[in-house]
Amino acid sequence: MRGFLTAFALTATQATACDTALLLTIDVSNSIDVAEYRLQTDGMADAVLDAEVSEALIQGQIAVAVMQWSGVGRQEISIPWRQIRTISDVRSFAAEARSMPRAFVMSDTAPGDAIMFALNYMEQAPTCNRQVIDISGDGTPNAGSDTRTAAREAERRGVTINGIAIESMGLAITNFFTRAVITRDGFVITARRHLDYPRAIREKILREVSRIFG
Repeated sequence: MRGFLTAFALTATQATACDTALLLTIDVSNSIDVAEYRLQTDGMADAVLDAEVSEALIQGQIAVAVMQWSGVGRQEISIPWRQIRTISDVRSFAAEARSMPRAFVMSDTAPGDAIMFALNYMEQAPTCNRQVIDISGDGTPNAGSDTRTAAREAERRGVTINGIAIESMGLAITNFFTRAVITRDGFVITARRHLDYPRAIREKILREVSRIFG
């Protein structure tokens, strides 16, 4: 009987364990206007409310947080860590994301500094099987530290970096993210202009948290 209860307890613990700590970051540098900022926040909210995404978040007991970033010394945690266990948690997170005020305006673009800030904040994450940082952006750096160095530091710490490259023309940003931002185990989703961001973030979050995608 004791063996059965022990096995049951272990199964219950595993069932409620956090699969992934997911830090969602959004670019609020000078290239992002008011409408484009709203596309990012509304896109994030709509993505987590999607039935398939919300189910995957709950099943994985995913821990989520949101960070805004722009230039050197301009990074802010807008939504601190919280674990998604119920549909009420999903709706609460979506409401916060949708109403989140913009942290910075008129600032440079420093993704390397954003990654290092995100890595340090990961130390406060709940205990989960994986740690993932999402970097979204529509431009290459014009300030701050080297993104490649930051990505290598993420690999050293066992943190995955994925990205959304928001393209206005061509594939320049996607290529930059692929070469210099994501980790070797990461991936890049391309958004064709800011209007495509809601589709891209839904696809990315689902890929990150759904067991279907590994």
